[in-house]
Amino acid sequence: MTQPPRHQLLRSRRIRVLITGLFLIVLVLGLSGVRSTMAGWTDSQEAAGSFEAATIPGPTLTKSCEYKSGVLGLGARVVVHWRLPAGYQLDDIVVEASTKGLGSLLAPITGFTLSENTTSTGNGTYKTEVPTNLLGGLLGLGDELEIAFFAEHESGWRSKPTSVASNAGLLGIGNCRNLT
Repeated sequence: MTQPPRHQLLRSRRIRVLITGLFLIVLVLGLSGVRSTMAGWTDSQEAAGSFEAATIPGPTLTKSCEYKSGVLGLGARVVVHWRLPAGYQLDDIVVEASTKGLGSLLAPITGFTLSENTTSTGNGTYKTEVPTNLLGGLLGLGDELEIAFFAEHESGWRSKPTSVASNAGLLGIGNCRNLT
């Protein structure tokens, strides 16, 4: 059985277009290949080197943290006693806080800035008061508040955290402990 002349003509054109396309692809790939050079040499000398990431010193805790309950948990706060690392200033310190427990989604820490909540106690040591959350302090929802202090280098690299954790108990009776 033979195909009608119209189908033979279309098939013939498709084959020519396919062959032309393949030819163009091979031509382009051949022209864009890496060319070799006439230069070539070897050398017996070796080079060696090493690099090391800088270690950013972190703040250090100078004594145990304190949990101040306020009245029935209202105005509860954690007091952290710490020292700046050598060569750093208060502006280089970053404080991050996170909560764990049932009330953590309901209890963001508000009203805290390091400069307003920190006082110098002399010789590079500081006392920082961090307000705890209202719900955890008042109702004792089992929240654990972790407060971490980092030294941040101008490059953006940070030290390992220096941290404390507090737990607001029922009606403001809570505790605090140094983690590092």
